[in-house]
Amino acid sequence: MATGGGTPPSTGGTTPLMHRQSRWLGQQYADITKLREMAARHDRAAVRFQQRAARLNTKIERLRHQSTVLREKAQRVLAEIPEIEQQMKQHERDIEAGTNRAGGAPVGSDVTNLHYRVRKLQQKVVDRQQKARNLELRAAQKTQKTAELKVKVDRYLESARLQEQEAAAFKQRADRLQMVTETDVAQNLRGAASPPPAGDGSRPP
Repeated sequence: MATGGGTPPSTGGTTPLMHRQSRWLGQQYADITKLREMAARHDRAAVRFQQRAARLNTKIERLRHQSTVLREKAQRVLAEIPEIEQQMKQHERDIEAGTNRAGGAPVGSDVTNLHYRVRKLQQKVVDRQQKARNLELRAAQKTQKTAELKVKVDRYLESARLQEQEAAAFKQRADRLQMVTETDVAQNLRGAASPPPAGDGSRPP
């Protein structure tokens, strides 16, 4: 049974100052978490921009390859023209020889057939020139497309760099705040572990 002269019940050693310190430390940890969350968001945005740039770089290389293939095709088509022109010259020599043999008489079917062949060869030359021009045009269009995509890639990479800088800034702020918080926690622990002043723990006579 408790007597009137007994000691008051213990409150566990908590004081308003300790409550304030606990709330302050809790707020600091919450701020650290928020800063690291913001850093992670900027990191994610940076990676997203890098992914977009990587996809566009892949597309650029594919377009460059297609453009090179088209130009090679155009060169192969143009390379056929000299051989066709040689055939035309041979037919023209044969026409001249056949005309000279006629001696002013009407030319025969062999000469008219050679004229027809020359016209067909001329048509082949023009067709190949047109085909080569079309191939070159398609190659130029793909090259132009790669230039436009390269501008987008540069813009995405710049955005990624800015996002990485923002993430690094938030990480530095979080690291500094965490260092301060850990120092405060260590000081509080040392203060709690220090022995009480002399006379505070003595029992009443």
